[in-house]
Amino acid sequence: MRTEALATDEKRMNLGVVPSAGGPPLSSVAQEKRCVYRQITDEQVCILTFDRPNSSANVFDRETLHELDDHLDFIADSTELKGVVLTSAKNSIFIAGADLHALADASADDLASLIELGQTVFNRVASLNIPTAAAIHGACVGGGFELCLACDYRVASPDRATKIGLPETQLGILPAWGGSTRLPRLIGLPRSLDVILGGKTLAAKQALKYGMVDDLVPRERLVEFACRKILTQRSELRRRRHGFKHWATNNRLFAMALSLRIESRLLKKTRGHYPAVFKALEVVTRGLSRPPAESLALEREAMLELARTEECHNLIRIFFMQERARKRSYILGPTPAVAKPVDRTTVIGAGVMGAGIAQWLSSRGLPVILRDVNAEQVAKGMAGVAQLYHEGVKRHLFTKLEARAGLDRIFPSPAEAPVRNVDLIIEAAVEKMDLKKKIFQELGELAGPNTVLATNTSALSVSEIAASTKSPERVVGIHFFNPVHRMQLVEVVVARQASSETVQRAVRFVQQIGKLPVVVKDSPGFLVNRILMPYLIEAGHLFEAGASVEDIDEAMLDFGMPMGPLRLLDEVGVDVAHHVAGELEVKFSDRMQTPRVLAQMLKAGLLGRKSERGFYLYNSKTPEVNSGLSLFQEKNWAKNFPREELQKRMVLLMVNEAARCLEEELVTEPSDVDFAMIMGTGFAPFRGGPLRHADSRGVQKVVGEMKRLVDSGGAYFAPCALLQSIADDGRRFYAEKGHQ
Repeated sequence: MRTEALATDEKRMNLGVVPSAGGPPLSSVAQEKRCVYRQITDEQVCILTFDRPNSSANVFDRETLHELDDHLDFIADSTELKGVVLTSAKNSIFIAGADLHALADASADDLASLIELGQTVFNRVASLNIPTAAAIHGACVGGGFELCLACDYRVASPDRATKIGLPETQLGILPAWGGSTRLPRLIGLPRSLDVILGGKTLAAKQALKYGMVDDLVPRERLVEFACRKILTQRSELRRRRHGFKHWATNNRLFAMALSLRIESRLLKKTRGHYPAVFKALEVVTRGLSRPPAESLALEREAMLELARTEECHNLIRIFFMQERARKRSYILGPTPAVAKPVDRTTVIGAGVMGAGIAQWLSSRGLPVILRDVNAEQVAKGMAGVAQLYHEGVKRHLFTKLEARAGLDRIFPSPAEAPVRNVDLIIEAAVEKMDLKKKIFQELGELAGPNTVLATNTSALSVSEIAASTKSPERVVGIHFFNPVHRMQLVEVVVARQASSETVQRAVRFVQQIGKLPVVVKDSPGFLVNRILMPYLIEAGHLFEAGASVEDIDEAMLDFGMPMGPLRLLDEVGVDVAHHVAGELEVKFSDRMQTPRVLAQMLKAGLLGRKSERGFYLYNSKTPEVNSGLSLFQEKNWAKNFPREELQKRMVLLMVNEAARCLEEELVTEPSDVDFAMIMGTGFAPFRGGPLRHADSRGVQKVVGEMKRLVDSGGAYFAPCALLQSIADDGRRFYAEKGHQ
């Protein structure tokens, strides 16, 4: 390719450079298909701008790699060029890595050739005879950052949109376009393992501290700064390729010792369930003492091995589910007009959940009125908001200025505030139906005709709450999970009376604030708590029947849950769990009986972490089992159960309830169930969710295990009709093994 693809005048102005007439522009048809545009400055610096057409993101697929390779042909043949700068024309994306659809759909041979192509092209960048620089603004992750690692110099904007890292292990793979080879040579072995094994994506300031970028410069000056660096410090940039400043850690003996220590830690943390982190550890530490070509070969082999694993397939499916949730529209009736964005909000209730919701909304640029019954409650809520911002600054999620601006967007109101012009009101008061009905009755009078009225209830009927207003069609459930600032999932609960427009606006609102919505039918416990509660209830019954706290929790940690069920009860709060279990027991008494131990703990003031005493004691850094609870163990039939049996009983109940939710059409697809359980409870992500897990084990085998438990006296293990039907027909929940 010997012709230039020139950017528009507007883009050239944004880049702060003027291209010379290095060749004629491509035809308009050809330009539409291109993803990389080339410009030459008067000072003979070549600027390659990534700008994938009809997309808000730049990604690497086979065509883009070939296109970059064509530009490298031109650069290699141009003896007058003094350097190369790589940049992006996107608002918030530099390059978001490889096209995962291409990876997921590729055969083994296609994947091997794609890895080979990426390594070859990036090696060409690394071996150019002129200095190269990456001018980074926005997300620069995976293959995008691996391209930057092939450059001599990296400069990034300090904007909040700029995120830099190698998240591949979170997808069950590893950096295989040179990231596992080049990052340790750039920042040293310990820090590179921290980034690669953790699948970390860092804010720009953190990336600078790690040495992953060399300078931070305002977005408007990025390309200009990179060009000047190339022109004024050419020889220094070239010498950087041959530096040995990490010789103390980047040697075989240190790598072996560190590998042994980290492997032991990984086994404890992952229980051996995530092969990608172990393979990445092996590749990075072995490749460090080998020539780069051999290290790259290790990357290729490991990538091909990991891509075949079920863990990788499931983790990539989760990524696709997240992407779908970010963009998906939900039309439940006549097609409504395009959902109007929410500009003004009110949160009623300044407790833990209300304060958390208010903080999240204000951090996303929305003004929020925070109301409660008196000034003292509002002050407590504002203190909680301030603490969340303080922690966010410490974790580099906000600058001090952004935190201050976020706080300023919250208007505390101990008295009734005007809400007629508010777009959306979220009620987050205590879980009492009479109180919520009273609040919504008042809101129906005070709010404007276009205001969406939402409740954050976790268990009460949204339809019953809606019936208390004069405009029930405007009422919807928007159920955030605790803690709000960490949990991505939000359940949008469709009351019987809700209009399609109300639901659509609620979904768009959840997407607008950066959360992931799942739309569910109004039913006791909705979706996540409905499936989770039988699992927690069974854990309580097993404890009452003599099983130890350690065995119950360790059994589920071995399965892959982020924490054991009894520890989770402590974190949720024994009082909250008792309330939700009681609500569900009323509806599903045939299979959900609240464990007596919860009521006994409630009476004794053992509320879990909030009271520093529950199934565990929280007086020290590491929680310890509360041995005094043995007084509440009234039976011993589960005392000698092996952990495998404990695990089986708890998991089967989740699978059964998940199938029931699908059978009752609380959601429309199996992937909605699995997505909600993974994002809402941390259900072992590598297993793909309860229904995907049932498919993997074999639905017939799962149903057989349930029936054996029924025969031994556990009538509540009886498989639901849908589960039985799928087993009888030899079917699966998912028709295809490929990604959904």
